[in-house]
Amino acid sequence: MGIYIFRRLASAIAVMAMVGMFVFLLLRMAPGDPADIIAGPRATPQTVASIRERMGLNEPLPLQFVNWGRDILGGDFGISIFSGRPVLELISQRLEPTLSLSILTMILSVMVGVSFGILAAWRTGGIVDRLLAAFSALGYSVPVFVISYLLIYFFAIRTHWLPVQGYIPIEGGPGPWFVHLVLPTVALSLGYIAFIARVTRASMLEILSEDYMRTAAAKGASTYAMLFHHALKNAGVPILTVIGISFAYLIGGVVLTETVFNIPGIGRLVVDALNNRDYPIIQSVLILTSGLYVLINLAVDLAYTLIDPRIRY
Repeated sequence: MGIYIFRRLASAIAVMAMVGMFVFLLLRMAPGDPADIIAGPRATPQTVASIRERMGLNEPLPLQFVNWGRDILGGDFGISIFSGRPVLELISQRLEPTLSLSILTMILSVMVGVSFGILAAWRTGGIVDRLLAAFSALGYSVPVFVISYLLIYFFAIRTHWLPVQGYIPIEGGPGPWFVHLVLPTVALSLGYIAFIARVTRASMLEILSEDYMRTAAAKGASTYAMLFHHALKNAGVPILTVIGISFAYLIGGVVLTETVFNIPGIGRLVVDALNNRDYPIIQSVLILTSGLYVLINLAVDLAYTLIDPRIRY
């Protein structure tokens, strides 16, 4: 186990090094001078020269990469070109809304998706199974922004049950914090619920068709024991895999939802950075998101042994 963890960490470091090299070269490979791209078309030659000096663009490219990587490892993600503030400070201020939305979405997606998938597999061909097929087609095909605007229209504009937009930090009270996240959480989770439910159903059907499940039924095992103790436990590996993948994609996929609901999270920060051509913020968010994705994959692989004792590393 220890050797496996060491190998995975070594591979994760190699992956992050490649990601860092790609992010570093992303700006340098763009046509034209990076300082001109950052400064904009109306910048004076003095401004361009100042940016080149500040970013170390006058140095050789390998030395630029070494210095940039050293600063990243030291927690220095640079200074925002547009606001003049440290990039890490800007990201940390926007972290709570994004994490709150992502965690609530994942909790709702797992609870509803796994339960829906188990019921559909238990009563395959029944009404629940047919509803899952229709819901999956809806969740896969309808864009998130369409669902968001429909929810806003029916639950905020027509009925005034929930707020239309905005975000209240959890320090302002758990109630207002939760109420402002209900609509974006539901809108963002529908696709993931459909995805997790379909995988859960397929995995459960495969396990329920095994001989030992028929033997357990013949011995008088209860429905609860068959579904949750035998079937779900043995079908847990693919379900856990899709949950990990969904959460990793979710972290980087909240941009549109935060924009529609005016949530000041990482997604809005990236959109503003793209509009302002604030490349230090874009590079930093790419690095942090990639690192989180690698860590989630590692955690999912290590969690396999907790679900299936037959798996040994």
